[in-house]
Amino acid sequence: MINIIDYEMGNLRSVAKAFESLGFAARVSAKAEDIRTADKVVLPGVGAFRDCVDNLRAGGFVEPLLEHIAAGKPMLGICVGMQMLFDESEEFGVHKGLGLIPGRVVRFPAGMVEGGSRLKVPHMGWNNISLKQDSPLFKGIDDGSFVYFVHSYYCAAENPADVAASCRYGDIEFCASLWRDNIMATQFHPEKSQDIGLQIFKNFGEL
Repeated sequence: MINIIDYEMGNLRSVAKAFESLGFAARVSAKAEDIRTADKVVLPGVGAFRDCVDNLRAGGFVEPLLEHIAAGKPMLGICVGMQMLFDESEEFGVHKGLGLIPGRVVRFPAGMVEGGSRLKVPHMGWNNISLKQDSPLFKGIDDGSFVYFVHSYYCAAENPADVAASCRYGDIEFCASLWRDNIMATQFHPEKSQDIGLQIFKNFGEL
């Protein structure tokens, strides 16, 4: 069973439908105790970091999620669900994350230029990723594949060994996916990334 945490801040049904279309049992649950009976957990996230962290803590999800990870069970974070794994974010002030991955979440600077054109923030749309590790999430996926991003803030990982894939936007190369033991996450949205995203969900479901 794949448990998708419903803390009122994620693109929940589209993630669940993607897993179900691949033949995996997936449930969207707002009950923290359901994490304890799950084989795998997905932590999605859409919106501001502060609100996501506050809702996650208020719903009592943090302790069972940390227990799940400590037990060695697979966990997948998506977008802000990945950002919350880091130490802190500077979005609307400094806010503490879960502290599982060393690093910070910072904003793309204004005024970035590429090819003579000013780049927009948020970074939105299709961009290619550079694979840095043989992450189980990327089995059967080619280096340079395009995936779908929507974000104004990016993860600056302290340890390069935590970066499973990177992406370049302007002069900034940021962490597009992380992998540490049973913790996996993507800044991009697999549920919006068509065949590549489905392959990522398939790889996670088969772990």
